[in-house]
Amino acid sequence: MSKQLRAGLMLTLTALIWGSAFVAQSVGMDYVEPFTYLFSRNVIGGIILIPIMKFVDKLNGKENNPSAEPKDKRTLIIGGICCGIALFVASSFQQIGIKYTSVGKAGFITSLYMIIVPIFGIFLKKHVPKKVWIAVVIAIIGMYFLCMTGETGINNGDILVLLCAVGFSFHILIIDHFSPKVDGVRLSCIQFWICALISFFPMVILEKPTFSMILAAWAPILYAGALSSGAGYTLQIIAQKDIEPTIASLICSLESVFSVLFGWLILHQALSGKELFGCALVFAAVILTQIPEKSKA
Repeated sequence: MSKQLRAGLMLTLTALIWGSAFVAQSVGMDYVEPFTYLFSRNVIGGIILIPIMKFVDKLNGKENNPSAEPKDKRTLIIGGICCGIALFVASSFQQIGIKYTSVGKAGFITSLYMIIVPIFGIFLKKHVPKKVWIAVVIAIIGMYFLCMTGETGINNGDILVLLCAVGFSFHILIIDHFSPKVDGVRLSCIQFWICALISFFPMVILEKPTFSMILAAWAPILYAGALSSGAGYTLQIIAQKDIEPTIASLICSLESVFSVLFGWLILHQALSGKELFGCALVFAAVILTQIPEKSKA
């Protein structure tokens, strides 16, 4: 199995985890406010990765060796801080914006990071193959059929979710820069603690949460923290070592498709013909990016 195919499968699993956690995220917001939810899930994600780091070190025979040279540690810390800031900005805009717009519109607008990432990549002098641009167009059309209902007007929630898409684009590009240089699990762990630390201040200033509120939402917070944060974002960081950021953004966009499918399977929400067509287009776009290019003679 090639490295790119393995990375693609890992990112598909990541999208599946994020899609399945969508219900938990929505339920959690019934009990706590956005920054409280963001703080709690990232603390759980950070805690879970600490024993995983030790296990991976033991597995690789590194438990008795220095984990990294000083220069590598500095790169790891800088990368973790940058990823954590980008994750906080993107997640905050999404959590707040979704309160003021429909879930369908939020899903479609968030998926626009598929086209924002390659546009940013041009300025970073990254080559984007023609087939990827074609796949992006197909996927965005698919997301429109999948997510958009009848609402077309732009409101403040839509603008906030668009800023979220920009934030996730930066997050993907930052991971692309740092993940080949440092340990992926440690990078993920640091980003969670940075995101939790930043979330703490608006949480205590703006929301005044209580322990009983957090305890009432323990199940959706634990689910999102352990799977969506702990497993999902760590898989994303590890996988992006071996795949282009534009293709990574396309595969991660399957999150919206999986959220609709899980809604159908678990919540018995019927899928319309338009939604099924949208799912098919997005899947087709992702498969297109995985077709190997012919080598030039």
